Amino acid sequence: MSEQVHHHPLLYTYRRCPYAMRARMALLQASVGFDAYEVVLRDKPREMLEISPKGTVPVLVLPDGRVVDESLDIMRWAFQGGNQEDEGWWQRSDTPANRTLIELNDGPFKQHLDLYKYTQRVAETDPAFHRDEAVSCLLRVLEQQLAIEPYLGGREPCAADLAIFPFVRQFRAVDPGWFDALPLKATQQWLQGWLDSELFEACMKKVPSGLRVQF
Repeated sequence: MSEQVHHHPLLYTYRRCPYAMRARMALLQASVGFDAYEVVLRDKPREMLEISPKGTVPVLVLPDGRVVDESLDIMRWAFQGGNQEDEGWWQRSDTPANRTLIELNDGPFKQHLDLYKYTQRVAETDPAFHRDEAVSCLLRVLEQQLAIEPYLGGREPCAADLAIFPFVRQFRAVDPGWFDALPLKATQQWLQGWLDSELFEACMKKVPSGLRVQF
């Protein structure tokens, strides 16, 4: 591999992780060249654990050695630090309504999503309860906002769309038929638009595990 490749930021990632997904989408949208290292979760690389002991992806190592190991911070760096002309992607996301949506997504929605999706991990868990609570705590609020404008950035998408989309995608995937029958037309249209986007296709490019691959 050429010497130039190693001047790019290095992203430790896992293809199906929604946190890593939103980091990859932000880097791609901001046109930040980066190298991806697909982590094997049962055999995490020693180098990643040394620089980020929390042991979860994504972890971004910048060319100057700085480490950014929270997905929202990686997104902010991509749009504000990695690309000085981000076309307002971060600015449009930085509103009270969007900050609330991201907090709901990363907090109670993610908790209910996990208890709905991974019922075998927790005894005496009622998946239907957590499914319905996930709808109540985030998706109904998201629907209200998307019924007014097509994106969380208004007429144009923003970082908040990218931050929340991977988790709504994961929620739908548990039972697509049930999700598609919900009275959430604006959210369903928004989700399908991102699923069909070139950005998502590029984000989900398969790469071999344990190798540094340029994006």
